[in-house]
This record gives sequence, structure tokens and C-alpha cells, in this order.
Amino acid sequence: MNERPTITAFRWVPEFARGHVRDLRLRWALEEVGQPYDVRLLDHQAVKAAKHRSLQPFGQVPTYEQNGIAMFESGAILLRIARTYPGLLPADPVGAAHAEQWVFAAINSIEPAVSDLALVNVFEADQPWAEQRRPVSEKRVRGRLQDLSDRLGDKDWLEGEFTVGDLLMACVLHGLDGTGLVDEFPNLAAYVARARSRPAFQRALAAHMADFTDQPPLAA
Repeated sequence: MNERPTITAFRWVPEFARGHVRDLRLRWALEEVGQPYDVRLLDHQAVKAAKHRSLQPFGQVPTYEQNGIAMFESGAILLRIARTYPGLLPADPVGAAHAEQWVFAAINSIEPAVSDLALVNVFEADQPWAEQRRPVSEKRVRGRLQDLSDRLGDKDWLEGEFTVGDLLMACVLHGLDGTGLVDEFPNLAAYVARARSRPAFQRALAAHMADFTDQPPLAA
């Protein structure tokens, strides 16, 4: 008998990070396939403790536990969900393989450029080199977005139907909110809006936001 999956998420993050923590990816996938799940909320001290590091060696969230299987890394977990429950992969092996390649493309080809720009704009914005680095980071992002835009073309989804690859790609592109870069590519802007309008995403986002407490945890 399959037990309900349990994922981990932060109890509190700053306002700018809400809607971007990667447990949202798992929540969305589970909502898409109609699988109820439980959430174990952690503070920033707990994720660095030995108990959580036994699940996630880098002291991060999310993790995923079900039927004796414990996993970390959101991309790997998304593939596990997609392969376990119908709804996020095409039924034919070729279509499934094509969908899965976009999971890796989102993580390996798009997200590093997005994360680099986030360092410049948010996490290390006060560093003296940030202003000089920003044009370089933005150029790299634009190059990746151009490639993705060319491949998407006028299709609704990357492989003709919504898959786990689209789910993760939309989450990664969401990391560019506020930069205006996605808006430079109308088909990508429409693609992200289409993904975020899905009822499963709306349910996942609402649950993700509802779990945050209003006050940061006390420092140790």
C-alpha cells in the first residue's frame, strides 16, 4: 500500500523568497497528479542539523520520503513523481524521454544563468563588483532565453503537451520575475503565464504561501 509522500519545506523565509523555494516544485507536481502529501516544516537551524543532513547532505529543502525511499534534489524528485503517477509524462517511451530531457535542460542549461543573475541582483547586490557583473549575467540569460524561445516557437508546451519538463522549466523561468528579461520574449512570457494559470499550480502556490509564519525564528 502506498503511503502519502512527505516533503520538507521552510517554516519561514524572507518575503522576496516566498514563491521561489523549491518545495513549490514538488507541491505543484503532486497537485498535477492528484496525490495528497504531507509537509514537515523546518527552520533554518533544523535543515543544518545532523538529522536533516542524513536526508539532504547539503542542508537544504526539499526532501521527499515515501514507502521507505528518501530523496533530495528537486529535479530527481520530480522525475520520481512523474514516473510513479500518471499525468506528467507521455505514455509512449519516446515522448517520455523527450519530456525528461527538458527536466535536465531546465536545471543544467537555464537555471545556472538564472541563479547567477540572482546572485548579482539579490544575494550579493551590495558587492562592489555587482554593477559590472550584471550586464554579463544578463547577456548570458538572454542567450539561453533566445535558444529556448526559438525551440518553443508557437507551441503551447515544449513537447506538445504539458509535462514534468514544462513544470520545472516554468519554475526556473519564474526565478527571473522582476527582471523583465522573460518579457523580452513574448512566447516565453505567454508560456510561463500559461503554466502558472494551471489550477494545480495555483493550489500548490497557495499551500506553499500558507505554510510560512509571519515572524522569523529567533537566532540561537
